Amino acid sequence: MTDAWAWLEDVEGEDALGWVKEQNARTEADLFAAPQFEGLRADILEVLEADDRIAMPSRHRDTVLNFWTDASHRRGLLRRTTWDDYRAGDPEWEVVLDVDALAEAEGESWVMHAMTSRRPDRRRMLVDLSPGGSDADVTREFDMVDKRFVPAEEGGFERPLAKGWLAWIDDDTVYVGHDFGPGSLTKSGYPRTVRQWVRGTPLEDAPIVFEGEVDDVSVSAGVGTLPGHHHHVFRRSLDFYNSRKWILRDGELVEIDVPHHADVLVRERWLLVYPRTDCTIGGTAYAGGSLLAADLDAYLAGGRDVVPVFEPTDTAALAGHNWTRNHLVLRIHEDVRDRLEVCDPADGWARRPYRNAPPAWSVAMAAVDADESDDCLLVGTDFVTPSTLYVTALDDRPPEVLRVAPARFDATGLSVTQRFVTSADGTRVPYFLVGNGEPGPTLLGGYGGFEVSNSAAYSGTIGRSWLAKGGTYALANIRGGGEYGPRWHQAGLRENRHRVYEDFEAVARDLIDTGVTTPKQLGISGGSNGGLLVGNMYVRSPELFGAVVCQVPLLDMKRYHHLLAGASWMAEYGDPDKPEDWEFIRTFSPYHLIEAGRAYPPLLLTTSTRDDRVHPGHARKMAAALGQLGYDNVTYWENIEGGHGGAADALQQATMWALTYTFLQRHLMG
Repeated sequence: MTDAWAWLEDVEGEDALGWVKEQNARTEADLFAAPQFEGLRADILEVLEADDRIAMPSRHRDTVLNFWTDASHRRGLLRRTTWDDYRAGDPEWEVVLDVDALAEAEGESWVMHAMTSRRPDRRRMLVDLSPGGSDADVTREFDMVDKRFVPAEEGGFERPLAKGWLAWIDDDTVYVGHDFGPGSLTKSGYPRTVRQWVRGTPLEDAPIVFEGEVDDVSVSAGVGTLPGHHHHVFRRSLDFYNSRKWILRDGELVEIDVPHHADVLVRERWLLVYPRTDCTIGGTAYAGGSLLAADLDAYLAGGRDVVPVFEPTDTAALAGHNWTRNHLVLRIHEDVRDRLEVCDPADGWARRPYRNAPPAWSVAMAAVDADESDDCLLVGTDFVTPSTLYVTALDDRPPEVLRVAPARFDATGLSVTQRFVTSADGTRVPYFLVGNGEPGPTLLGGYGGFEVSNSAAYSGTIGRSWLAKGGTYALANIRGGGEYGPRWHQAGLRENRHRVYEDFEAVARDLIDTGVTTPKQLGISGGSNGGLLVGNMYVRSPELFGAVVCQVPLLDMKRYHHLLAGASWMAEYGDPDKPEDWEFIRTFSPYHLIEAGRAYPPLLLTTSTRDDRVHPGHARKMAAALGQLGYDNVTYWENIEGGHGGAADALQQATMWALTYTFLQRHLMG
């Protein structure tokens, strides 16, 4: 079957960009000129660039680093202060790196991707910078004392633009994943080889020390940083959820004998194993979603004495785990509400509840300095409660409040409730509901993929643009996500994808049946895989919705695996080139399910030219196909920058969200 709109896949082709500019001009003449647009954009920008936001700390011994953006520094500042000054509440910040100034000096729209310090002295950093927010980036070595990049002619590490990475081995050596030309990348477009690069030598001469296959998703390498425990761990990602793992021992690579579906973490003398499906180790069966611990040396020698640190239940799943110097802290979802437990490896992995956790739906955690301290940072929040940052020693003392974010909208009269609805196959599905209890316009969000959990979180953007205008907000915890661990995710994979969409439809119908809203006042939004979700709602059950916002979406599931990073997601969706897989994939490929003459709700499609993860062709082709069929209620807008996030800085984010809420208010609030 010929695809009439295939030419729109030419990302920067003259004809394709001409079409994009024409669509953008129509949208900007319409929604950008709407009476509320500029007010919304100003409100959202004020939230994103507020000077009283919490400056989240990253502690490096006695130094605190923070990456900060504001109205004068939209690409950001890397700055530092002392831990004592930060803790006191009004620190003096020293600017270390000004990304806006760098971008101006080099004539490039740099976006900060990541920074990795060299331990233990932490003087040097590996800094990843992306042009316009794309996944492809460069890596440069930065000196934190001299506050400058170390040029290649002085022996500094500089990796050219590509999807890749560097990882410290020692002061003068790194592992590198990079595009070295033909044969060096996987079909998904990620590095296939790991090389060891010595300072002062040409990158192209770095020898290969580890490699995968072209059909793998990618390879990676990491080095532990604790003194005496510099473990070198290598991975071949066979697909998005399965990998083989090796560890360097006496100059030889030794494979870690765990199921391919299991994640591993090596720290000090311990091996942690997180199986995604049920498995048997050492003759004992463990449920998928468990966390298992073993003595590393004994395990590599063939011993299988494994301790179950955590085992899931019908309502409890492991949402995350972090090491401090001596403890392991578990973040557990109990019906999508967080609780914390502390494990002591020195005492047989004994667990105790952390009873001083913040009284909030969601609690994020991070070690203050996992190499040297047992202190933890905690952030508590929910939909109507601004974030509070705490520091705690994980003992019986109450945590110390470090920062409290101010409210960004008036939440008077708003409440947060959790509801449960029965899906088509009888499964109990939760969702959050935020509002004033009055029936009216309602926005429903969701994701439903890649084991990603949707938790209760404060959003000044949603608050100002929707809740404060009298709208109700709902967030669905549908299958395909990770709210109940791997089993919840796997229930929506591949041929079971229909369950994800049935769950979302069940939530939508519950909102209508219980009088929260009406179909004409119910809007939905989602991005990336969430864009695929709402795209399927658009073609499956358009009668349920009054407006649909579809951002950086997958929509053409016949060709997704041939576009950019799409091949890496075949474990999630299936392989359309296999007839037996296409039989079920075609049932959730919105681009192929459009019907002429059917009543579809108003649709807003947004994407980014610089998105090198999910191809902008998905959104382009959907809009073009609908336009050809005469649907005049389709709005399209494509940001030239932004990467997969859709925006490269706060102003672009504010523009994108102002467009979104102008569209939603117009169609749902009148």
